[in-house]
Amino acid sequence: MAKILLVDDDVDFVAATSELLLMLGHQVDTATSVQVAKEHACCNSYTHVLLDLLLPDGSGLHLLDELTEKNEQIEIAFITGHPSIKSVIANLYGPNIHYLLKPISLDQLKSFLADSFSEKKKLFLPASSLKHFNHLVGESEGMQQLYEMIERVAATSANVMLMGESGSGKEEVAAAIHYASQVPGKLVAVNCGAFAADLINSELFGHEKGAFTGAIARKAGVFEQAENGTLFLDEVTEMPMDLQPNLLRALESRQVTRLGSTITMDINCRVISATNRSEIAIAQEKRLREDLYFRLAVFPIYIPPLRSRKSDIPLLIEHFLGELNHQYGAEIGIRPEDQARLCEYSWPGNVRELRHCLHRAYIMADQEHKLVRIPDRLESPFAKKEMQKSQGITFGKTVEDVERELILTTLEYLGGDKKAAADTLGLSLKTLYNRLNSYEETSS
Repeated sequence: MAKILLVDDDVDFVAATSELLLMLGHQVDTATSVQVAKEHACCNSYTHVLLDLLLPDGSGLHLLDELTEKNEQIEIAFITGHPSIKSVIANLYGPNIHYLLKPISLDQLKSFLADSFSEKKKLFLPASSLKHFNHLVGESEGMQQLYEMIERVAATSANVMLMGESGSGKEEVAAAIHYASQVPGKLVAVNCGAFAADLINSELFGHEKGAFTGAIARKAGVFEQAENGTLFLDEVTEMPMDLQPNLLRALESRQVTRLGSTITMDINCRVISATNRSEIAIAQEKRLREDLYFRLAVFPIYIPPLRSRKSDIPLLIEHFLGELNHQYGAEIGIRPEDQARLCEYSWPGNVRELRHCLHRAYIMADQEHKLVRIPDRLESPFAKKEMQKSQGITFGKTVEDVERELILTTLEYLGGDKKAAADTLGLSLKTLYNRLNSYEETSS
């Protein structure tokens, strides 16, 4: 049984959470201010503290030193709706600091309490405290900017377009936005590139029985399935141009009609789309109608490639190994020199490639020393192919052609970050914008 101090100024939240903790068989004291919490801490010894950051008479951080001085092993969890606070205090306090996101579920409480009662079990569990918005791992500047954008757009119903290289984690970002939005509906994910051209309308909007050959029953489309939730359209730029007006009409009218029906239905969901193409490539290659682009990309978000946030690689390694240890009930680690090698590699396949590499190394682990075996060569055949494509300069290209390819390749390599691209190329930001504008005029 744990002895828990719950500190939060939300009376309803305190009452509900106390009820859950009591139901789990633990002892609970509550406080709604720093002063009352200090009085409890002075007279009692606690195993766990659930602590709000912002209290009427000060910050919950004021309690940390007092609590840890009395019991260094005490387990403390901050209660917050903003996961980005992790990066602010992560370096100030020890590993016993956890984070619980409101609304707190019974599963969250069970996980927090179970982690601290069993050191062996803690080693097996994925490092959930590393996760932002329950899905994303990383504390680099690029990820902090991403977290801020997620927090801002989560407070609205705006459609979002995610842009990033293959393997950079677009589906995880979509799930993070859905999680942060706290909407009652579910997240429905579909890959537009996997649809057969003659079935796209059926997949998006649904169909009635007998609407076409093979329609043996009524089917709800993905817009209906995502009602009051989030619809994630991955690889949206792979949708045939002649079918895009139907998607545009649904977004504009917020209504759909199943194939074979005359009845329109209102829809209510946020649409998050994703592509591994840059904005310039989308326009130049005419992958999306302009009017559809503006409907989908109300709030565009660029996901940084892993090579631009190498400081996050140790956290990702810890997270992935934690997941694998939990899955297989083992305690496999990594040598410092192997981790250093992983941090030095450029990871053209991004987080997906890192995860694949670690999974293979985990399977081949040295069981005697409980350490993963990292292969001598990290490069994949796909990475080599991409390098060969991007580095080729063919006969007959003008200087302007080569310059244009260099600028666009650099911009794509840096995930659309124009300032970083200008710095890398030795150009002023104004010059870079002038070049990009001239390319758009040439293609139009």
